[in-house]
Amino acid sequence: MGAEGTANDEAGMGAEAPARGVRGIGEAASSDGARETATGAASGRARAFLGSFFHAPAYGVVELLEDALIEVDVRGRIERVVLPGEPDRAAAVASHREAGDLVELPRGTYGLPGFVDLHVHAPQWPQAGVALDEPLDVWLQKRTFPLEARFSDLGFARTVYRDLVRRLLSLGTTTTVYFASNDLRSSIELARICAEEGQRGLVGKVVMDDPTANPEYYRDASTEQALRDTETMLGEVESIGRSCPQGVYPVVTPRFIPSCTDDALRGLGALAERYDAYVQSHCDEGQWEHDFVLARMGVTDAQALYRFGLLRERSIMAHCTFLSEQDGELFARVGAAVAHCPISNSYFANSVCPVRRLREQGVRMGLATDVSGGFSLSMYDNVRHAVMVSRMLEDGVDARVGRKARGTGDARITSAEAFWLATAGGAQALRLATGTFVPGNAFDAQFVDTTVAGSELRGFGVFEGARDVLDRILFLATPQNVRQTWVQGRMVFDRASLDA
Repeated sequence: MGAEGTANDEAGMGAEAPARGVRGIGEAASSDGARETATGAASGRARAFLGSFFHAPAYGVVELLEDALIEVDVRGRIERVVLPGEPDRAAAVASHREAGDLVELPRGTYGLPGFVDLHVHAPQWPQAGVALDEPLDVWLQKRTFPLEARFSDLGFARTVYRDLVRRLLSLGTTTTVYFASNDLRSSIELARICAEEGQRGLVGKVVMDDPTANPEYYRDASTEQALRDTETMLGEVESIGRSCPQGVYPVVTPRFIPSCTDDALRGLGALAERYDAYVQSHCDEGQWEHDFVLARMGVTDAQALYRFGLLRERSIMAHCTFLSEQDGELFARVGAAVAHCPISNSYFANSVCPVRRLREQGVRMGLATDVSGGFSLSMYDNVRHAVMVSRMLEDGVDARVGRKARGTGDARITSAEAFWLATAGGAQALRLATGTFVPGNAFDAQFVDTTVAGSELRGFGVFEGARDVLDRILFLATPQNVRQTWVQGRMVFDRASLDA
């Protein structure tokens, strides 16, 4: 079932043909790009799942695997997908049912891939929805930094982080890229909580070492200490990740160029190279950041990050609303990814991310909530907002401006494309084998019940095509509709246990 305006999946970015250096879940890439086992931990027993599953196998393409049998091995990886009409399907269903390892989705319940959220500020969870009317500098200095400084209290950090991870799982988010705080101990604790709760987490201790740019009460003690703490973080989180089946990964995390010294940025780039680590930061988020970096560095944000060794194959850069065409070409060339944060951008980015242009340039992209610049933890809300803001970018917003000059034209994205960004796109950005229901991928899924009392997603017998069903889910689903979440073949959330 193809969407309108289907785009070809670019070479090296298709789900079925992982490129060099693509990591399997629970695996690390060796220096020559081959896969080597990173953990011997199994996810549990082998299972099979019988039901109807939506996924986006390519950008702009949606597929319904109707009445499919998905067989999953003990490591939580999909072994095969058996569709109706295939010769041994009936026997396979009977065999799994007899063995007691068959999970059957009720009528009206659909499996969707688990969401991949590419940008969450974990210590800002208590701030979600608060003070969004404030200018960014006031929001940071009066709210965000004092809050993040509290995460040196390990007990407070554990309470907030566990609640956050559980809430994300309850909303169908199975993989999350986290900014922690600049406190080393609590940042390591966030990775440990991800491992315990069954979420695939990518976690970074934030570096903000410039004494002229950060408050005295909330910054790294020195550049040298920031680099030592980052190296410790890389080792500790790597160790945690090897003990859990879904994998947990460390991330080199300069907050953004304005908060870091050149020495810190250079040192972090060297650590990323030495350990082949993920990198995350903010890039060209808004007018102030864009202008600041140009004035300080003499080049754009993307070019400066590249010079420091921080824009690389495993980089995830949030926002990127001011990326030029040349910057987009740089992202595509090095394999860096954009975390599109549509709700947060509406508050603080002074512009709309040009998703369509960047995708046409071959830039890897996924979707992100950016809590708490974005008020909602729900990727559903961000799918909806991504579609809406793309239309605003295309058509423009000021009716006093002539129609031809009002918008950019050719900027809108479809719901199918936004769905891909939230699932397969995010997985490809991270080079992780998940995001679609294909053999070899981790079985990461959310089960969405369209018949829940009070949250029914009905077509009343009028609009009942497969794409109509998915669009109703994407645009109308509430948390009540997400009944279960599975990561690496294990159930990590069951709403029935909350409703009981």
